[in-house]
Amino acid sequence: MTDKLPVMRIGVVGYGHLGQYLVERLQREGAQVGLTLVFVWNRNTDKLRESVAEELILHNLPDFTDRGADVIVEVCHPKIVKDFGVQFLSKAHFLVGSPSALSDPQLNQELRQAAEHHGRTLYVPSGALWGGQDILRLNDSGSLKALFIRMSKHPSCFRLTGDVLSDWTEDEGRRVLFSGSVAELCPVAPNNVNTMAAAAIAAGTLGFAGVQGEIVSDTALSDYHVVEVEVTGANGFTVNTVRRNPAKLGAVTGSATYNSFWSSLLVCKGHGGRVYLC
Repeated sequence: MTDKLPVMRIGVVGYGHLGQYLVERLQREGAQVGLTLVFVWNRNTDKLRESVAEELILHNLPDFTDRGADVIVEVCHPKIVKDFGVQFLSKAHFLVGSPSALSDPQLNQELRQAAEHHGRTLYVPSGALWGGQDILRLNDSGSLKALFIRMSKHPSCFRLTGDVLSDWTEDEGRRVLFSGSVAELCPVAPNNVNTMAAAAIAAGTLGFAGVQGEIVSDTALSDYHVVEVEVTGANGFTVNTVRRNPAKLGAVTGSATYNSFWSSLLVCKGHGGRVYLC
């Protein structure tokens, strides 16, 4: 007799490219890995109707409490994290796909307190961050001294506040858009720097204010995003990594991040009252 996997009930908030990928994979493979989809919410529900069964469509987000989700996955916008994160954690574990929201110190603290109070886990996916667990180990050992991340993308892949990139042209080449702390960068590019935000969570002793980041527009990058990470430890120890993440023009999220996010979802088995980088 084969033992059945314990089933985790998953709610997905957001139905952009990443949300569609997760919903399709949950419907196709969820039963094999102990996951079942219990709701999908999107600001525009018309977008769901052709591919999501009516009984799975959540029309009003505050009604998520009626669906009994074990894990709620946010893949839409930091504002949802701000408006609903604490409520989500009162009922379920919460995988926050827009960790740039955690650059707000007050919200960061409120979510951590809610996770501890309710015995839930606030999951932060590594996404395109290469070596996140190594950064976390260095941080926990007290050996992490500095962390710098540069993200370079085609200008069509950025979603920035303001008009920083409103004048880009196809032949302009490389342009540094912002360089400074991740705390300052997150409000400028909330949809583009979740990798940096995950790094700031891993590097807790440095935090959002201490981790340094840079975003670069490069018209030569028509097929991929580039993520460069420079880690500085004790006694002159340094590690530099460069990773290319395949991406189409206009894509905020690189394709390798999709599989990484699915892997993060598979570890959401409940770690109780903490923040967990996965």
